[in-house]
Amino acid sequence: MATQKLYAGVKLRETRGRLGLTQKVFADRLGVSLPYLNQMENNHRPVSAAVVLALAGEFGLDVTELSAGDSERLVSDMREALADPVFADAAPPLADLRLAASNAPALARAFLELHRAYRQTHERLASLDEALGREGAQTIVSPWEEVRDFFHYCDNYIDAVDRAAEHFSCPKGQHFDPVLRATEALEARGIELHLSDIPELRRREGNQLWLSSRAHAPTRAFQLLHQVALLTQNDLLEATLDLARFQSDTARAIAKIGLANYFAGAALLPYRVFLQAAQDTRHDLERLADLFGASIEQVAHRLSTLQRPGAKGIPFYFVRVDQAGTITKRHSAARLQFARFGGACPLWNVHQAFETPGRFLRQLAETPDGVRYLCLARDISKSGGSFHAPVRRYAIGLGCEISHARGLVYADDMELSNPRAYAPIGISCRICERRDCHQRSVPPLERRLAVNPDARGLLPYDIA
Repeated sequence: MATQKLYAGVKLRETRGRLGLTQKVFADRLGVSLPYLNQMENNHRPVSAAVVLALAGEFGLDVTELSAGDSERLVSDMREALADPVFADAAPPLADLRLAASNAPALARAFLELHRAYRQTHERLASLDEALGREGAQTIVSPWEEVRDFFHYCDNYIDAVDRAAEHFSCPKGQHFDPVLRATEALEARGIELHLSDIPELRRREGNQLWLSSRAHAPTRAFQLLHQVALLTQNDLLEATLDLARFQSDTARAIAKIGLANYFAGAALLPYRVFLQAAQDTRHDLERLADLFGASIEQVAHRLSTLQRPGAKGIPFYFVRVDQAGTITKRHSAARLQFARFGGACPLWNVHQAFETPGRFLRQLAETPDGVRYLCLARDISKSGGSFHAPVRRYAIGLGCEISHARGLVYADDMELSNPRAYAPIGISCRICERRDCHQRSVPPLERRLAVNPDARGLLPYDIA
């Protein structure tokens, strides 16, 4: 089998820029000629094995970063955007999308931003016709989606915030109870903590902080650490927001909540201690939840963020889906990406989790690109704490590529080497090229259709 060539010009340029080196100095330290480096940085030549070794030895670079990053996400996101009927006669081939993602990622993101603005405008015109005559009406980018994309393209790993949270829970490398540390931090600032039967999860007024007695202990711990992040890490959070350059104050405010949540999760499950425990337990979510006093959802989400350079964990995907099939949280450190708009593939086991409450479902799955995954799913119910309070129900999905499956307790007794054990799944119907899927809702992008009124198979058309 031929080895896939590695084109990583953007990553090379970013690395050189981060080090503050000229092309000449960078080429000398890599042991290549200046023209050769220039060709690699412009993706006219693949990165050679000797250069990969030099990057690791000379600069300590985690060489997995050369092939990781935004490229797969951008390709997946562009394919989904191009499934829009407006591109029906102009959709470029997959090879062109891959070239754009690797050679011009800024242009690819600009295209996605433009399509998102178009889609939102189209939806407003369809549902709010009266706004057409309103003076001063204007189109704005959804702050929620802007923030979601920020975390998406940061690999859901914010290094400075992650390390600050680890230092908070593990000063001088020793792991302390984060709830105790949080309580001490509040006391040092003259803030009184109360556990009370309040309708909110958390409320602060001046030097008084209330946590809901209705909430479960992991939720209270998380909310406590969130408030500590706002009080003790404000300068760090604001500096991170300055670098992100959000388009609106609303997006910035939502992102600040997201960063405080990130700190809370990272303090509750500090990086190195949690990574070691995950490896020791073979990523048993229930055992990890007990060890750290966390919820299963908190543990699953944290596993998907263990992407610190030089100390990476298994690249997991993590997703949360509501009962309508809408993705409410999504992140993937693996090659598997999720639909930005609409629901996920109905053949994915995350949808079946609602039928088997309290149980982990396991699934071996294969995507149309031939990559195989071990997929876990479980329902999550969040009670409101009283008879009349609504119960929120979600399903979470966690998984990794099959090459990492032996590191998970959930892979035990599964037929990992049996091709027939893998269920065919996709990202969304518009970009899934499977011709014989009995759950297909719409035709795939970039495929001609043949319609025969005198014959009917699984679908009312044939896919060329």
